[in-house]
Amino acid sequence: MDLFSPVSLGDLHLPNRVVMAPLTRTRSGEAGIPGPLVAEHYAQRASVGLIITEGTYPSHESRAYPGQPGIVTDEQIAGWRAVADAVHAKGGRIVMQLMHSGRVSHPLINGTDRVVAPSAVAIDGETRTTTGKVAYPVPHALTTEELATVRDEFVTAAKNAIAAGLDGVEVHGANGYLLHQFLSPVSNVRDDQYGGSAEARARFVVEVTTAIAEAVGAGRVGIRLSPMHNIQDVFETDLADATATYEAVVDGLAPLGLAYVSVLHSEPTGALVQDLRERFGGPFIVNSGFSSVTSRDEAIALVEDSHADAVAVGRLAIANPDLVERWKGEHPENEPNAATFYGPGAEGYTDYPRLSA
Repeated sequence: MDLFSPVSLGDLHLPNRVVMAPLTRTRSGEAGIPGPLVAEHYAQRASVGLIITEGTYPSHESRAYPGQPGIVTDEQIAGWRAVADAVHAKGGRIVMQLMHSGRVSHPLINGTDRVVAPSAVAIDGETRTTTGKVAYPVPHALTTEELATVRDEFVTAAKNAIAAGLDGVEVHGANGYLLHQFLSPVSNVRDDQYGGSAEARARFVVEVTTAIAEAVGAGRVGIRLSPMHNIQDVFETDLADATATYEAVVDGLAPLGLAYVSVLHSEPTGALVQDLRERFGGPFIVNSGFSSVTSRDEAIALVEDSHADAVAVGRLAIANPDLVERWKGEHPENEPNAATFYGPGAEGYTDYPRLSA
C-alpha cells in the first residue's frame, strides 16, 4: 500500500488515500445554507481521495456555531446539492459529517430555548455568539424518549444528505460533541441504560450509527472517534476506562459493515488506536490531532507501515487545494493562515494558490 494508491472504503472508491478531514469553517451564514463559496471551496479540493465536510447540524437544536451549515431545511438541502454537484463535476467524492453539538452551544446560537446533553453538566467556559461571548448554560439532560428523537433526527439528516447527492455520511462521535459526551464518565453521569458502565456509555453511539446504516446503507457510513482527546470538558483520563469504552463502541460497530472508522489520536500508531483497528476489522482512517500539522512524510509512513488505510489531513488541506498533486510531486506547500480559518468570506477559504497559479 502507498498513500497515492486507490482504496475502497465500503461503497466509497477512492483514487488515493488522502482524506480531507472535517474542518469547521463557518461560511454558511445565519440560515446555515452552504452557498456558491462553499461549493467552490470543496470543488477546489476534489483531487483528494475523499472530502469529509465540516460538521453539519441535523436539527436546529444541535447547531454549535454561527455560520455552521445544516441539513434540515429545503434550502440547506438544495445548497448541499450544489456542493455535491460541484465536487462530482471535478471528479471528487464527498461525504457529510453529521454533528450534534449537544451542550457545545447556546440558545443564542441554536435559536431554541435550551441546549441538551447526556447529563445536566455544563462546560466550564464561554462560547462565542453573534453578540459576544457568553457562558455555556447548564444543559437539559435528555430523557430516554428524547434520545429516540435525536436518533431519528440523525437518520433524517443522513437521508437528506444522500438525497442531496453526497456519497455518504460520517457520524461525529468525537471532539466533545453530543455523541462523544455520552462516552465520557465526566460528561455522562446518567444512571439509566445509557450511563454507568463503559458498555452503557457506548450504547447511544452504537444505536445512532446502526440506525443511520440501516437507513442509507452501511457502506456509505463512517464514524469519527477521538479517544482521550480531552476537549470541551469531555474528559477521558483513565486509560483502562477509555480502552473499555472505545472497545465497546468498536465491538458494537464491527458487525455493521461500515465504510470506515476514523480515529483522531495523538499516537495513531500506539496500542490503543491499533487495538481499535484490529477489533473493527474494516477500513480505518487515522489523524494525529490538533497538536501538530500532518506532514507528507507522516501520512506516507502511516499507510506504508500498515497503521491505517487512509490518513485524514486538516490544515494542509485548507491551505493547499491541490495537496495531492503537491505531495506526489514533492512540491512546496502553502502555509495555512490560522487567522482566516473561521469567518464569513473568501479570504483563507478559496484564495489559496494552486501550483499552476
